[in-house]
Amino acid sequence: MQPFSDYIVYVDESGDHALITCDPDYPVFVLAFCIMNKQTYSESIVPSVQALKFRHFGHDMIVLHEHEIRKATGDFAFLTNRTRREEFMGDLSRLVEQSPFVVVGIAIDKQRLQQQYADPSNPYHIAMQFGLERIDEFLQRENQHDKVTHFVFESRGRKEDNELELAFRRVCSGQNYGRKQFTFEIVLADKKTNSCGLQLADMIARPIGRKIIRPEQENRAYSVIERKLRKSPSGSTDGWGLKVFP
Repeated sequence: MQPFSDYIVYVDESGDHALITCDPDYPVFVLAFCIMNKQTYSESIVPSVQALKFRHFGHDMIVLHEHEIRKATGDFAFLTNRTRREEFMGDLSRLVEQSPFVVVGIAIDKQRLQQQYADPSNPYHIAMQFGLERIDEFLQRENQHDKVTHFVFESRGRKEDNELELAFRRVCSGQNYGRKQFTFEIVLADKKTNSCGLQLADMIARPIGRKIIRPEQENRAYSVIERKLRKSPSGSTDGWGLKVFP
């Protein structure tokens, strides 16, 4: 049996990957990969997430969801109170900022994709390939490429999960730029799973999408995320930590 990697990757998405529909206010599909060192994750990140929950909810059974936080619904209805919202959002921003992990964000501009290609591929599949290729490069540099690395995705239903797993395994089996075999394994987690890694990944994808759609607009969340993007040896994130296609 191959040894396990020192890293685990949590993945979340933002936007609709279907090409039949295209929201003019959010015409992108974003797949965000959060690469975490397992030791750091268990010793530092998980306790920090739990500490935030204990402070604001009194228990750690809450599952952080970006959509509910943004809309102040469900368990996060208290965020309609301006003072409590500012306090919570400040703590959440510091949590993301201080949690040591690396981000690879893949954004597909659906309008441009349809304009440039007569028969465009599924945006999810495109983003999957670009993301796995870049994480393979990251793991090569960390001497982890010959170990098994697990990728945790949120389950979306049987049909969608089957399509996701097929796309994942196709890329890993050699349908990628270098025609390489990736030693990656997929884990599908129920939406109610209280995974600190998945909850942090849930905070990442949408701010990336908003930055691409409206680059001139203030985006404090992206300012934090930007510092976590994977960088080239010269310090560039373009194409390394953030890939926009086409």
